[in-house]
Amino acid sequence: MSPLAASSPKGAPDKSAKDRMDQLFLGRDFRSPRMNLDGKTVLITGGTGSFGHQFVKTVVEEFKPKKLIVFSRDELKQYEMAQRFPTARYPFMRYFIGDVRDEGRLDMAMRGVDVVIHAAALKHVPIAEYNPFECIRTNVFGAENVVRAAIKRGVKHVCALSTDKAANPINLYGASKLASDKIFSAAQNMGGEDGPVFSVVRYGNVVGSRGSVVPFFNKLIAEGADHLPITDERMTRFWITLPQGVNFVLSSLAMAKGGEVFVPKIPSMSTVDLARTLAPSLPHKIIGIRPGEKLHEVMVPEDDSRSTVELDDRYIIVPAQRTQLMEEWLETGARHAPDGFSYASDSNPERLDARSLQTLLSRAFEG
Repeated sequence: MSPLAASSPKGAPDKSAKDRMDQLFLGRDFRSPRMNLDGKTVLITGGTGSFGHQFVKTVVEEFKPKKLIVFSRDELKQYEMAQRFPTARYPFMRYFIGDVRDEGRLDMAMRGVDVVIHAAALKHVPIAEYNPFECIRTNVFGAENVVRAAIKRGVKHVCALSTDKAANPINLYGASKLASDKIFSAAQNMGGEDGPVFSVVRYGNVVGSRGSVVPFFNKLIAEGADHLPITDERMTRFWITLPQGVNFVLSSLAMAKGGEVFVPKIPSMSTVDLARTLAPSLPHKIIGIRPGEKLHEVMVPEDDSRSTVELDDRYIIVPAQRTQLMEEWLETGARHAPDGFSYASDSNPERLDARSLQTLLSRAFEG
């Protein structure tokens, strides 16, 4: 069985297409190209989150940085992270208490920094809806503060994490992250020729991350639930593992020319199929879509297709006003996205089946 369900135009399984997509999916780990962090000073905002833990784990295992600075506002999470990555064992580790809302603290933390990964954000849709001012202060003003500090301190590379919800947003969280994406893309002009290379990485649901539906379903199953709640039986989602996410950031850092939004090619799956795979015998209960939730995820909206180029493993949204940058990507082998193209979870040709989900889960929880 292929890890990706592919069909011929007539709907019958096409073995050659399935084998081809199998090779694509299993080989698409986003490890090449890869920014070398040896000897560099790296700072990650929101560094005690799920992505931050995986990023630090990857760096300590594969690189020898000069410093690796974990910047976050939660002292308990920093304390717990320091137990896993102690400075006695990893002398390059630094733990900075700080909030991206505080430009002065960011300015201090970025002294001598070469690379910034901006992962800090308020991410939960209902919480953002109920606390709109707090969402804006962190996700929008925080992005502005990161840009200002990075330019002032002469940082070389800045990569900001985005979300599928920033594409055609229907909730405040998505709108705030779209604003953040625009800030980082526009920052390329603010920094001048000698300023940082700014880029954005946008991907969908992370298997196993805090807040993901997979740990939620697993918790219900472990507690003996008699059903699994499904918001809508039509719902689909993109899926990526944390190691893939970290690799994709390191890859995009190496490729970025300035101002791009990088989108990985990853598989999608319906939430019904996900629930059936995790608990084949449990019935489902339809509970309805929550406020601000979409039926399907979009990572490249149709309106952005005119500014999008395609590589074998990713899409790249180029700032519309930077026509020369578009030419540079085309000269290096990228292809124009088709007219009217959009990258959405329901129309994505790469679909997870039960076996491929198990493979994805095993990779997600490695180490």
